[in-house]
Amino acid sequence: MTRFLVIAIPVFLIGFVSGGAAWYLFSPLFIDDVVSEDLPAGLVVTEVARGAFRDADRAHRGQGTVQLLETGAGAHLLRFTDFEVTNGPDLEVWLVETPDPQSSADVTASRWLSLGQLKGNVGDQTYVVPEGTDLAAFGSVVIWCEQFSVLFSPATLTRTAGQ
Repeated sequence: MTRFLVIAIPVFLIGFVSGGAAWYLFSPLFIDDVVSEDLPAGLVVTEVARGAFRDADRAHRGQGTVQLLETGAGAHLLRFTDFEVTNGPDLEVWLVETPDPQSSADVTASRWLSLGQLKGNVGDQTYVVPEGTDLAAFGSVVIWCEQFSVLFSPATLTRTAGQ
């Protein structure tokens, strides 16, 4: 019986820890976090810039539209519509100075501003741009994995005519 416990307990512990780690790392690949966030009714906004999310590589895919919006009060919002990106751990939304980042190295070599955690990897969502941000300095929006420093999906911002 003692011999059984000496073998069974370590095997159980190793399996439990390995299973937990595997679930943490790989479950985002199979589970979507869906968000459906509308702009407040009656909010008047003007589009300042827009872009389209694209794949960063074969493993990190993204699609959908991003709009940089200005409210009547002068606040700025980043709006994702028809958005979908490969899920992963610790994903954030960043404004990046580089207009067309092709790799994680392009992002880290550039100046960036985090707008916080990604609310969901699927669906419409809105992020507030901090007051006083020089929007002319940023050429793209990226979905970034902070934990592993990996680019998941970039979108180049193109200024709307008249802006």
